[in-house]
Amino acid sequence: MSQGFSSSIPASTPMPVAIPLRAVLPWAVFGLILSALLLYFVGAEQGATALLSGHAEHEFVHDGRHLLGFPCH
Repeated sequence: MSQGFSSSIPASTPMPVAIPLRAVLPWAVFGLILSALLLYFVGAEQGATALLSGHAEHEFVHDGRHLLGFPCH
């Protein structure tokens, strides 16, 4: 005779873990600042508003500018 599991044992269900806002907020702010910097360098870093001299950053993000629809020529 085989012994099976008893049906009186309750099945465990995974419970979601609550992440407090205080733990998420610094990462959200960091991501927002990083995204804004990236958008600036891809979209506006050239010409009169350039923070960096030379064309290295423009050439680095050149294809991304066209992919996102920013004019650069």
